[in-house]
Order: sequence, then structure tokens, then C-alpha cells
Amino acid sequence: EYIPVAIRRIVEARSDNYCEYCYSPEAFATERFVIEHIFPRVAGGRSTLNNLAWSCIGCNGHKQAKTGAIDPVTKQFVRLFHPRQQVWREHFQWDIDPTKVIGITPCGRATVLALRLNRFGVVNLRSLLVLAKNHPPKTGPASMEQLHDRDQQE
Repeated sequence: EYIPVAIRRIVEARSDNYCEYCYSPEAFATERFVIEHIFPRVAGGRSTLNNLAWSCIGCNGHKQAKTGAIDPVTKQFVRLFHPRQQVWREHFQWDIDPTKVIGITPCGRATVLALRLNRFGVVNLRSLLVLAKNHPPKTGPASMEQLHDRDQQE
């Protein structure tokens, strides 16, 4: 399904050029980021602003058509993180070693595992960005919260 350029630009701009799941910066990615359908098209998800997220290839590939996963603590099936309806820092935080994302809610824990937010390549990239003093992101989660608040007001 074709997504108009104007919609693509809005999705990219509101992400501040970070993957809305793992918070990898697109500037250091080896592949261009993609538009991700939060609620998958195969399950009836539409190409509307409220259902689109900016995603790295890794998160998009691991998410595929998933909408939920098992929380490893409660063993319950829960919905995955929804960047348009939820605030990143309410479900995730950086570990003491900021190269790892920790899920702090059932949704966060399930998303960390399902999307493999701590996969080797992403952790390796974060390690290099820490050395360059470019991680954890200063504009990532905070700007997502601001955009979330603005979206709710509209």
C-alpha cells in the first residue's frame, strides 16, 4: 500500500529520526528506516497517522504482524508497545549500562523480547554512541512524550 510522501514526512519528523521502539538513531543506521504499521495491515490496520511509526529495519522485521507477546514475568499475553498511544519512558528505561533497554511494565518486557530491542547490533551501536557521548538520546523519549501529548490534544 502506497503511503503518501506528506504522511511519510510527518511520521519521520515526529520520531526525531529515532526508531520509535529501540531508540536507535537513523543517522547511524546501515539501512534507511521504514514506516511501520503498529496494528498490522494483515489484521485490518490502516495507514493513518495514529497507526504509523518510524522503525528501524530490525524492529520492523522482528515485529512483523505481532500485536502482543508473553510478558516473561507474569506469563500473561499482553499487547506490544504502541508509540501513538503510550509513552516510551513509562514502559522502558535504560539499564545502568545504557546500552540495554529494560522493560519496566508487562507491555515493556514483552516488547523488549518480541522485538529483540537488545539484539547484538543495536547494543553494539549503543556502545559506540556512548563512547561518542551520543547515547542515551537526549531528544528520544522526552520528545516522544511531548508529541504524544500534542497528538492527544488534537
